[in-house]
Amino acid sequence: MLSRKGIIPEEYVLTRLAEDVPDHARYRARERRARFVGKNGACNVAHKNIREQGRFLQDVFTTLVDLKWPHTLLIFTMSFLCSWLLFGMVWWLIAFAHGDLDHSTRLQRDPAEGTAGSAAAFVPCVTSIHSFTSAFLFSIEVQVTIGFGGRMVTEECPAAILVLIVQNIVGLVINAIMLGCIFMKTSQAHRRAETLIFSKHAVIALREGRLCFMLRVGDLRKSMIISATIRMQVVKKTASLEGEVVPLNQIDIQMENPVGGNSIFLVSPLIIYHVIDKNSPLYDISPMNLHHHEDLEIIVILEGVVETTGITTQARTSYLADEILWGQRFVPIVAEEDGRYSVDYSKFGNTVKVPTPACTARQLEEDKSIMDTMPLSPRGTIRKRSVRLKPKFTISEEPS
Repeated sequence: MLSRKGIIPEEYVLTRLAEDVPDHARYRARERRARFVGKNGACNVAHKNIREQGRFLQDVFTTLVDLKWPHTLLIFTMSFLCSWLLFGMVWWLIAFAHGDLDHSTRLQRDPAEGTAGSAAAFVPCVTSIHSFTSAFLFSIEVQVTIGFGGRMVTEECPAAILVLIVQNIVGLVINAIMLGCIFMKTSQAHRRAETLIFSKHAVIALREGRLCFMLRVGDLRKSMIISATIRMQVVKKTASLEGEVVPLNQIDIQMENPVGGNSIFLVSPLIIYHVIDKNSPLYDISPMNLHHHEDLEIIVILEGVVETTGITTQARTSYLADEILWGQRFVPIVAEEDGRYSVDYSKFGNTVKVPTPACTARQLEEDKSIMDTMPLSPRGTIRKRSVRLKPKFTISEEPS
């Protein structure tokens, strides 16, 4: 406003605004690395220029299940409407070819023709078909098995009986396909994955004298995930010795968990950790590399069978370099109360700072003296309840 009024030159205002912005704020304003897998598990991949679109029609059922709900409901409605209209047209043509429409028109114009003798002389293919509207209503009654009693197929036309059989079969097929698609969409595996949670940040800290990459995973439901397995991959841009550039090279990293192996018993939240050794792709990672420009993404995949439905589910998340906290560890959230273990999910992602060397795992392994200069972290104190035991009996001297 001051520059517009001419009180302060505009160049001076712009210069002052640039100076007021801290260096770290300007650094953070730059574009961060694109994710390969989102925090919610969605894959950030766009498929373009697919020439063979007909391959999707070869698997119609999967294509219908993968569609969004508005498109699925639209196809569901249009499939029934189109089949009703198609067979309504067929019923109208049958009535027109047999002369049912002309006879009904004559009866409407001259009710005297509707006597017992004249009525017995003419038998229509379908009774009470006067127009395309009545043929469409009869088509709906046949396909959804609604019998109002006003219209019925007679034995006069074998073609009408054949069309009746065909329409019933087509209606059953449409019901099976569309209801199956809706059932599969409502019971998809990723619905169960909504209650499988990961910590927002991962941490790197010392455990048993070695640097470890750690994250926390938990399940909010009481129903268990059977045969749950978890694995991690590092996705980064690499180049081979021949000069070939791989933009998304996926490298498996070995994990260790309290149960052992890749299988986990996910009854309470677990801390999954990976020991950073010479075989780890994180062997040369230091705190200076944990910024949003570092080409590093760690993908975590949790798979298992849902106990209630038997459907295999998969939950995914990822951690970029700036989402990895160096020198911190997760706080305990499991405590024993009233004879059972309780989990405080309000502290699920909370971390505390711990003494950690600001060097790579390679430097720590080559120079063991770094550990000697580090202060030991205080051990957690365990509170014990002081319980006074009341004696149930007393010892008294016998009288002499």
